[in-house]
Amino acid sequence: MAQADESTQSIVVDARPAEIMAVIADFPAYPEWAAAVKQTEVLDRFDDDRAKQVRFTLDAGPFKDVYTLEYQWAQDGRRVSWDLVKGQMQRAQHGVYQLDPVGENSTKVTYTLSVQLAVPMIGLFRRKAEKMIMDIALKELKRRVEGR
Repeated sequence: MAQADESTQSIVVDARPAEIMAVIADFPAYPEWAAAVKQTEVLDRFDDDRAKQVRFTLDAGPFKDVYTLEYQWAQDGRRVSWDLVKGQMQRAQHGVYQLDPVGENSTKVTYTLSVQLAVPMIGLFRRKAEKMIMDIALKELKRRVEGR
């Protein structure tokens, strides 16, 4: 369900949805390719071994945080969403990766993100920060998937 304060961005990756989702789901490897992610820890798993809760240690210059997200995985392997369980700098976070095939070997990855910080931030600046976070995340994801 889209919320009015969400930001959305897309990128086309030269890979099938399953290859991309494998990178998204490999949380222990995030520090290898997501520059701001310094550490991850899977705290809980579903019966199928997918991560249910993951703690992240983030250092994005002026924005540092340790937070836990809870994930929901679509059965078709083309969508994952998450919500903030707890954080130091964030009051709320909701995100979605939607993977839609484009042709034989490409996938449109759509990233939707909404973040509410514990410290108030003017909506315009918050949306600008969300767009920057999504832009970097999508480019890093594309580089990681296509470089495999």
